Amino acid sequence: MALYLWQVGYTSDAWTTQIKNPRNRLELVRPVAERLGGRIIDAWFTFGEYDVVVLVEMPDNVSMASLVLAATTGGHLSASKTTPLMPIDDGVDAMRRAGEIAYPKPE
Repeated sequence: MALYLWQVGYTSDAWTTQIKNPRNRLELVRPVAERLGGRIIDAWFTFGEYDVVVLVEMPDNVSMASLVLAATTGGHLSASKTTPLMPIDDGVDAMRRAGEIAYPKPE
C-alpha cells in the first residue's frame, strides 16, 4: 500500500458551516477511503496555506486520485495537494539505481 500526504484548504463557506456545526470531517472521509480499499491514518489542523493535512494509505495512485476527486467535487475545498510518500529505503534504492545508469546531457 502506498502512503500519501494530502493537504486541503477549506473555502470560507465551508468554514462558516463548520463553525455553525462543528464536526470531525474524518467521520465522512474515512468510509470513502475504505470503499476504495484504503484508510485514513490520521489528520491534523494546520496554519498557513492549507487548513488540514491528512495521512492516507491507499492501494495505488488511481485509488488516491479517486478519493481526491470525490472530495473536491463538493465545492467546499479551496485547495488540494497530494504528495506521494516514499519510504527512505526506497529513496536510497532510487539513488543507487540512478548512479548505475547514464543519462545523456543536453547539448
